[in-house]
Amino acid sequence: MLVVGLGNPGIEYQFTPHNAGFLAIDRIADNYGAAVANRRCRALTATVRIASRDVILAKPETFMNLSGVSVQALVREYEVDPQRDVIVLYDEIALALGTLRIRERGSSGGHNGVKSISGALRSEDWIRVRIGIAPELPAAAESARRQRKDYVLTPFRKNELALLDSALDRAAKAVEIILAQGVGAAMNEFNKRIDGRDPDGPAS
Repeated sequence: MLVVGLGNPGIEYQFTPHNAGFLAIDRIADNYGAAVANRRCRALTATVRIASRDVILAKPETFMNLSGVSVQALVREYEVDPQRDVIVLYDEIALALGTLRIRERGSSGGHNGVKSISGALRSEDWIRVRIGIAPELPAAAESARRQRKDYVLTPFRKNELALLDSALDRAAKAVEIILAQGVGAAMNEFNKRIDGRDPDGPAS
């Protein structure tokens, strides 16, 4: 199983919204006493055992827009089926900070890392754990979406880090449930609905 978190390498990007995927991978590794430090396929990797399965954790070092280059190499190196054996964690500006959504497939929704992976794998059928990064206040969230490029590369404020920390714990738990019980069980647990509707609309 291959679990990939998206982000940009470099200390200046560490606690920016665009690095939510990297931070989630680090959280999973910490939970299992591992360090994501081995270099393979243009990524930092670690191997852990989750739900009786060997799992490769990976953080591509190709920068966000070329994430697919590394993911494609990892898929080939470890001979995994992207549709069944790849989980990608990444930031989602359409979701409020602290929230989580799980999808089995979907379009990029304007996310360049997702676009790169789908292009490299020639498929949009792979499991994704989307970590919300948008401000909670509607006006601030709309501003963040309009200024997306600047927002995702600006470090989180101190008061936002507690919400982020909770989201990373939930993302790690979501991966565990996917591996132990399947993606359907994880979707039931984390894709909360309001009045029968998915709050973030169709898959993206």
